[in-house]
Amino acid sequence: MSWRKDEDERLDGDEGDEELDENDYKTQKDAVLFAIDVSKSMLKPPQTTGDKKADKDSALTAALTCAYQIMQQRIISQPRDMMGVLLFGTEKSKFRDDSGNGTGYPHCYLLSDLDIPGAEDVKKLKALVEDGEDEDEIMVPSKEPVIMSNMLFCTNQVFTTNAANFGSRRLFIVTDNDDPHAGDKQAKSSAAVRAKDLYDLGVVIELFPISREDKKFDLSKFYDDIIYRDPAAEAGQSEGPKTSKSGDGLTLLNSLISNINSKQTPKRSYFSNLPFELAPGLTISIKGYMPLNRQTPTRSCYVYEGEEQAQVVQSETAQVDFAARTVEKSELRKGYKFGGEHICFKPEELAELKQMGKKTLRIIGFKKRSKIPSWASVKKSIFIFPSEEQYVGSTRVFSALWQKLLKDDKVGIAWFVARENAHPVMVAIFPSGNLDNEEANTPYLPAGLWLYPLPFADDVRSVDHVTAPPRPADELTDQMRQVIQNLQLPKAMYDPRKYPNPSLQWHYKILQAKALDEETPNTIDDLTLPKYRQIDKRVGGYLAEWKEMLAKKANDLQNTRAFKREFEEDDERPVKRAKPSKKAASGGGGPANSNADLKKAFEQGTLGKMTVAELKDIMASKGISTAGRKAELVERLEQWVEENL
Repeated sequence: MSWRKDEDERLDGDEGDEELDENDYKTQKDAVLFAIDVSKSMLKPPQTTGDKKADKDSALTAALTCAYQIMQQRIISQPRDMMGVLLFGTEKSKFRDDSGNGTGYPHCYLLSDLDIPGAEDVKKLKALVEDGEDEDEIMVPSKEPVIMSNMLFCTNQVFTTNAANFGSRRLFIVTDNDDPHAGDKQAKSSAAVRAKDLYDLGVVIELFPISREDKKFDLSKFYDDIIYRDPAAEAGQSEGPKTSKSGDGLTLLNSLISNINSKQTPKRSYFSNLPFELAPGLTISIKGYMPLNRQTPTRSCYVYEGEEQAQVVQSETAQVDFAARTVEKSELRKGYKFGGEHICFKPEELAELKQMGKKTLRIIGFKKRSKIPSWASVKKSIFIFPSEEQYVGSTRVFSALWQKLLKDDKVGIAWFVARENAHPVMVAIFPSGNLDNEEANTPYLPAGLWLYPLPFADDVRSVDHVTAPPRPADELTDQMRQVIQNLQLPKAMYDPRKYPNPSLQWHYKILQAKALDEETPNTIDDLTLPKYRQIDKRVGGYLAEWKEMLAKKANDLQNTRAFKREFEEDDERPVKRAKPSKKAASGGGGPANSNADLKKAFEQGTLGKMTVAELKDIMASKGISTAGRKAELVERLEQWVEENL
């Protein structure tokens, strides 16, 4: 029941209809354009407070550094996404390959055009951020204020030209000016119209305001008319955009990166508008998502370097017969091997074979949550969310089911067909609670309902195993319990967001160093390595005591085994039997040594008058077990006499 890698990859031809391809959900194309304000206040460094953790760079430098780091992250995690950087409020103006006179969009400088980030884009940002190289005097604020409608229209042209068919297009505005057109209603109105054009185009405007100690960022002055928020997406959020503060000990850069990462790319659903049948006549519609997916390095490819610019080699596949003749697709049939023979099907027969009913999620019944074992999952769980597109009121019914399952600690058992021609799956519908009251401690996962795939009878393998009996707790277990309790992870939970994959990070660090002509790194930042000093500080004493206790236990066990071995060796040595007394030899009251005497004693019923030592002596000479009490010995000896004499 282990996951196979090929289950997560797209199948060729018609076989791709059997399983949903989660890569379509995972690799949703996203286009992000940073619009960073260049003004005197953004260039002003923060006041020195003497605090080592306080900001030292200006807000503009922090914003550019943030864009640089986000660009590096995108190359690793989302290599198909586009990203660009636009500076507004600059003295110079530039839009793509114009001469720089700024006739089109005054005081707007397109530093990096919206495209898949390349090595030159990263080098340009790095030189501007880390090296401080500004030979073209880009970061010089204009003497007159920028017209926001021109900036928004410029971004409109960038998105329309470069990312016309992208499912997600977003504009990130970073500024500390909450009222760029103070007292100019006409300019505000024009900016609102341009923002509405972007909204109609499908571009989402995200604001990342920066506030100073002496000034609070007021959205109502200008940006409330610019930003269009989705009421459904922000139903549980009473606050507006998160404000980053400069010079308060928490670095502005970390604050900006945290706020931008919280605006993760909206992913396309794993399936959309699936009928969810709760009971006969009661159906709602849902969408499905895959929040968790294992990240792997991008595939290597063959590159041809025979020309001026390296090109990726395009591979072609051809079907041939035994005579090496190319076979046309019309000559082929799909089939299955059965009993040494190939059973072939026509396309329409194969489609009918795969047909297992319409796509649906149908509840069969309910069970206690404890009845579903942790080993029963055969695939990744799918997060489902209500959709109002097909059935109005789906959200309220979905919410009622979710709350009831949480309250009664139950799960639903359902029949699940993701789409036409897909294999049916039995799933358990698990509820996950609110993040504030989540017992499972998974704040990185959303609250709602999850489809937990269950195995059929054919999926369960028989495994022969011997279950060791539970051992009672001893002193070693009690001492180790103190060690474990003092080595809990923060908040007693594993948060995957804090632990990047070191192998993946190392792979892309090497690629980045090669692409940017940097020095190859010698060390890797591995956050999974144990913190040995902290471990020694917390449980060093407990571990020392545990080791002493373990050594003592091991020494006692060795001594016990040595004594037992000596005792067994003594039992294996021949025992010298004492010579029978004259009285016993003459038969006067002694034990019956011969078979005739033993049979006579049995017939007279005098075996019970013998002592235990006499009985054991006779039984040992006959090869009879000598274990047990006297009554058992007599009974065993009488049985032997009956069977053998």
